Amino acid sequence: MSHDVFDRAFDDRVRVLDPEGVVVSTELLPDLDSETLVAMYRDMRFCRRFDERMISLQRQGRIGTYSSLAGQEGSQIGSTYALHDEDTLFYQYREHGALVARELPWEYLVYWMGNEDGNAALADVHVFPLNITIGGHLPHAVGWAWASKLNGDERATIVHFGDGATSEGDFHEGLNFAGVFDTPTVFFCNNNQWAISVPRERQTASETLAQKAEAYGIDGIQVDGMDPLATYVVTKAAREKAVAGDSSRPTMIEAVQYRFGAHTTADDPSAYREEEDVERWREQDPIDRFEAFLRDQGIVDDERIEGMETEIEETLTALVDRAEQYEADPGDIFADVFVDPTDRLEEQWESLRRLREQYGDDALLADE
Repeated sequence: MSHDVFDRAFDDRVRVLDPEGVVVSTELLPDLDSETLVAMYRDMRFCRRFDERMISLQRQGRIGTYSSLAGQEGSQIGSTYALHDEDTLFYQYREHGALVARELPWEYLVYWMGNEDGNAALADVHVFPLNITIGGHLPHAVGWAWASKLNGDERATIVHFGDGATSEGDFHEGLNFAGVFDTPTVFFCNNNQWAISVPRERQTASETLAQKAEAYGIDGIQVDGMDPLATYVVTKAAREKAVAGDSSRPTMIEAVQYRFGAHTTADDPSAYREEEDVERWREQDPIDRFEAFLRDQGIVDDERIEGMETEIEETLTALVDRAEQYEADPGDIFADVFVDPTDRLEEQWESLRRLREQYGDDALLADE
């Protein structure tokens, strides 16, 4: 896809499929084979089912607080499929779909069960650890991208963040540095209309978030985030521009979409938004939209989707079972607290060691 895709107004939102799954821009329709299209659709369905299962596990007390991705499958899958395997991905905490597109490591579930070891496995698929601070990872992503450029790597860095992050200093510092040093960075803003309970219109007076890129001398573009083909096209073009050698430039993408569920499982969205608004956005469901397109093209049918659902359930069950078999070492709570353990820490470690020798780990982990 040519960089001409960026030659449009900030509020001229890129769209390939309308909410009914009808192609509205044949010139932007990506040349993807049926196998890739089916894989994207499968991953989107997996994301939705993964989301439902994780929320269920949280309600049962089997994982900790979880952030739902429902409604954002199109942007997460579409954007990640547009990358090369060696490209580096930084994400906030809601882009589970980006990991699904990179063959979700089972250890990822261990992280949500409370063990930091689950983050370490992400390095194998070129993903940096999950970030909870809002926007705090943007400067790190830019620094990593700059290092890649200095090393002569043909590798792009994509960094996901929410609309709320655009109000943080780290966002502005990251874009400014990227613009000055032409780092191979794709800034991917997931504008899901809510920064917890703060609506988009209370976040900024700017007409769009994409136009904020202009202040830093880089391209900004809006895309329909609930259209996986549109997010694929835009991200692919941004990726090509990021690794264009001496003419490489960063880009900011604003993916306009909606969060169907709560901010996290600790949130009650009914306190700040109307269900009627949610239902209006559900009419643009990215999975339904993409499925309608694939059915029209004769690529999927009921039988194929049924088989896909069976495979998804089996895969997800296996992931959960394996993660729940993981045995954490209680002694790990003392690791990395200080470079040189203090006397008090040593005393605590020795106390734990004696308890483990006397009662065993099972007794320590049991409910009192």
